[in-house]
Amino acid sequence: MLSLLFLILYIPAVVSSSSQMAGIFPQDPALPIGSTLTATCSVSPDLGLHASSLFWSLNGRRLPSSSYSVLSPTALSVTLPGLPASRQRSGDNLVCHNHGGHVLAGSCLYIGMPPVKPVNLTCWSRNTKDLTCRWAPGGQGETFIKTKYTLKYKLRWYGRERECEEYSAAQPYSCYIPRDLALFTPYEIWVEATNQLGSATSDVITLDILDVVTTDPPTGVSVSRVGNLEDHLSVRWESPPALKDFLFQAKYQIRYRLEDNSDWKVMDDVGNLTSCRLAGLRPGTVYFVQVRCNPVGIYGSRRAGIWSEWSHPTAASTPHSDRVLSGSCDSKSGDSNSTLRRELKQFFGWVRNNAYGCGGMSIKLYDQWRVWMQKSHKTRNQVGPTRG
Repeated sequence: MLSLLFLILYIPAVVSSSSQMAGIFPQDPALPIGSTLTATCSVSPDLGLHASSLFWSLNGRRLPSSSYSVLSPTALSVTLPGLPASRQRSGDNLVCHNHGGHVLAGSCLYIGMPPVKPVNLTCWSRNTKDLTCRWAPGGQGETFIKTKYTLKYKLRWYGRERECEEYSAAQPYSCYIPRDLALFTPYEIWVEATNQLGSATSDVITLDILDVVTTDPPTGVSVSRVGNLEDHLSVRWESPPALKDFLFQAKYQIRYRLEDNSDWKVMDDVGNLTSCRLAGLRPGTVYFVQVRCNPVGIYGSRRAGIWSEWSHPTAASTPHSDRVLSGSCDSKSGDSNSTLRRELKQFFGWVRNNAYGCGGMSIKLYDQWRVWMQKSHKTRNQVGPTRG
């Protein structure tokens, strides 16, 4: 039992002394792609090893002896021309072995490129409470070695430089600042990229939090039929609740698509209304509808905000086109309903030609249409019979 305990304690001491008695120079170098590296493995004479008995491996593969040079009885070098990019960001493993394959020493090679200036830095604030920034790496985007990106910011005219701390592994090249942001004061924001081969800094952007506000999607989105009109749907929604106490002018967009179609049709001219009537739809068809919001002019900002995400899809179907009236024996009632449908169709056709977007659907427009119809009737009535 005592001899076994002695063996367990003794083995690490042997490994430790062996590793300390051999080394590779240079140790863990960083080199540009295409470089030529000459590395030297030096062993202590106490190991009783001759340099000619050693060999090299790179990422587990033995290197050809033609690339070796015996510099002395205790030093063996290897030359690696035209190094390609590292296969892994943690570095390529260059190892020196004795004749039995035992590892004597190792070195990590970091072969890549210095970072290029980050580009496309953009930021947005959700409901003025926070700030998220995103950017893209410059150049081809790949440096092949670990590159650190740091988002920095400070108040434009005063205040100390600060670093963003919340980076997301799920969304690379982005950072989140959750709190302690000032309003009505511009910030200067930039990104620094650094690795073992160099560093680069993005252009500095200047922004006021109030100029880059986005918000949650509109809530309470509902879609319903408009009586028996087979080609219409009514859409209603509520303003984002997080901005209910802010002074701003909301701007909305609607998009809709057929149930069996992935192409959305977008209505850009909804304005600041919280309802809209979709016309010219296909009868007896299911439609999916979404709404999003752009908070314009928060606290007097002169810049347009940033569009929110789309609301969850809401579905509704238009009525089937059915010209046969069932359950009614009153011909006058049928004639009246038919006349009303005909007039409504004429009205909405006129709206499509004389008004744009949901903002056109109003009583005022209906009155204008009635005036237009009366003038048309008067014009026809004033035309007398053709004289022979």
